[in-house]
Amino acid sequence: MRKFIAGVVFLLFAGPLIAGRPSIAGPAAAPTVTEIVERANHAAYYGGDDFRAAVKMVITDARGRERERELVMLRRDTADGGDQKFYVYFEKPGDVRGMVFMVHKHPGRDDDRWLYLPALDLVKRIAASDKRTSFVGSHFVYEDVSGRGVDEDSHELIETTESRFVIQSTPRDPAGVEFSSYVMWIDRATFLPMKAEYKDRQGRPFRQVEALEVETVQDLPTIVKSRARDLITGGETVTAFTGIRYNLGLEDKIFTERYLRRPPRELRK
Repeated sequence: MRKFIAGVVFLLFAGPLIAGRPSIAGPAAAPTVTEIVERANHAAYYGGDDFRAAVKMVITDARGRERERELVMLRRDTADGGDQKFYVYFEKPGDVRGMVFMVHKHPGRDDDRWLYLPALDLVKRIAASDKRTSFVGSHFVYEDVSGRGVDEDSHELIETTESRFVIQSTPRDPAGVEFSSYVMWIDRATFLPMKAEYKDRQGRPFRQVEALEVETVQDLPTIVKSRARDLITGGETVTAFTGIRYNLGLEDKIFTERYLRRPPRELRK
């Protein structure tokens, strides 16, 4: 069970990838690397004031065997570009139904994370040190759900193409993560992060997260399908979002410990 808890817990999420706002900058604009990274973070995680989506994850291991997870994700912004709250409810398969993962995101300091295991009727606090472990046995990690703090890395613009900004980021605290650096390809029109590739301590690419499909939802460019790949073993996880809605007016009380054991009706909307 201890091993299972460590493996439990999108992009998901890639991602690190959920939704974006249209760019307000024209092609002649020359933002700084800090501005690019901040706008990419905003595009990926702060679309609308709140958010709801159904999520299907297909996890494929190195031998081609597949497992599926179905869940519903809610997000509410406390402050635009600042604190946020996430609520993730697992619906399928049966062995994870009723499980809840909740995050209170605090840019600039450690997030608060909880995991509710209905089979044990147990609420577990997830340590900050666990944020880079696997999310429900997938190729995404806890941190992919709510995003990585912009100030946790130093950033360098290494290339600008016709359609992409290419940023290399290096962790300020190398001991706290499993990667030595990562490169991110950011769309110049929407500022959505389209791909991120992570390198191990020997400088070898070992993990990749990328957007597979983008749609416009309520005037917001939104990544609706993403993939995380293990570049060493070949395993991968594909995540698809459906029923996406923004600005529902979600109440703050949903994102409290009380609702870990009592799923809110907003999950069904």
